[in-house]
Amino acid sequence: MVILAEGGLSTKWSDIRPAVPAAAVLSTFGVAVSVAVTALAAHYLVGLAWQAALLMGAVVSSTDAAAVFSVLRRVPLPKRLTGILEAESGFNDAPVVLLVVTFSSFGSEHHPWYFLLAEIALELAIGLVVGLVVGKLGELGMRRVALPASGVYPIAVMALCVLAYAGGSMAHGSGFLAVYVAALILGNGKLPHRPAVRGFADGVAWMAQIGLFVLLGLLVTPHNLGNDFWPAVLIGLALTLVARPLSVFLCLRVFKLPWQDKALLSWAGLRGAVPIVLATIPMVADVEDSQRIFNIVFVLVVVFTVLQGPTLPWLAGTLRLNERDEADDVDIESAPLERLRGHLLSVAIPPSSRMHGVEVTELRLPPGSAVTLVVRDGTSFVPQPSTVLRHGDELLVVATDQVRDSAERRLLSVSRGGKLAGWLGGPGGSTALRR
Repeated sequence: MVILAEGGLSTKWSDIRPAVPAAAVLSTFGVAVSVAVTALAAHYLVGLAWQAALLMGAVVSSTDAAAVFSVLRRVPLPKRLTGILEAESGFNDAPVVLLVVTFSSFGSEHHPWYFLLAEIALELAIGLVVGLVVGKLGELGMRRVALPASGVYPIAVMALCVLAYAGGSMAHGSGFLAVYVAALILGNGKLPHRPAVRGFADGVAWMAQIGLFVLLGLLVTPHNLGNDFWPAVLIGLALTLVARPLSVFLCLRVFKLPWQDKALLSWAGLRGAVPIVLATIPMVADVEDSQRIFNIVFVLVVVFTVLQGPTLPWLAGTLRLNERDEADDVDIESAPLERLRGHLLSVAIPPSSRMHGVEVTELRLPPGSAVTLVVRDGTSFVPQPSTVLRHGDELLVVATDQVRDSAERRLLSVSRGGKLAGWLGGPGGSTALRR
């Protein structure tokens, strides 16, 4: 839950919004294709019984959010690809968990396949609704309630994520989908101290991953892994070279993506701790060959993470997909001034931002906002209208309640489009400027 919450809080909705339809198809129909192909390989190549083979296919069909988020943010891929991969990794945990639980109960419960599909669809719908409600209400509440200290805001946001997970689960829905959707809304809302919230969530998620791997390591018996090494390699090859590419190329046909994009998406289906965690569910349900499933999954994840992760930048370069033309957005943190009815915006100018070389007066901030302080190379000074901004500068912008949102939009617009943003019809310019 914590790992998914961090993924939602740190994902920009503007990046993944165009990718949501493709990610939704990959997270549902794509998962079904991967499960079917991997189960066939597990049954005919390794000799697992059909229940164990289906469980194997379901367990390894989920891309791991932590692995995807940590690797992709260090690989300069186009936003259309990172958006699909991040959204898919956030969405597909929910249906895969439901499939694993369903396959694990085949021996004790018998339901028609259409009933199982309807139940899964209902749980996903409930999780989506709970996530939307908790996220939206939480965003509205956080913007209107003044907490006693800035350090309380990250704790409050994480508490809302826990509430979304608990609410979704108690409503017999998907808590995983609920927490990711709620965190996505909160992370993209106009929350006070937003960078601090994301930094806190990142640290907590790292602690969760460390604890998770320690816990999983306690479940592994090393001398038992040798017999399952080559079965894990065979299933991993079938998953990586057949199941994943087939699901990507079939599901994304209607989206008309270039073959280079599909090739990279096929290779970037990274696995991590989540499949290993899912492999413990059959052990709890006392499914036949459950210990062997766990051993195979553990070896598969370790081997193919080591293989796919380091080679992803090389593949992106070979396919000429490792250059990103978009300028970096500035990082804006807002601190509310309740009694003064205003906001302090802390703006950091990152490398490749087109705000570099722009004079303060050329920012053309709306009336009611102004740059009051610049910190450069550890030295702070009050800027003049002719002060030229540089990479690495940190700005302190004061804005009234009425113009706070428009001032932030204007700063983001200049960061992306430079000093001519607005004059050329870009986002963030005033109506008069666009005219």
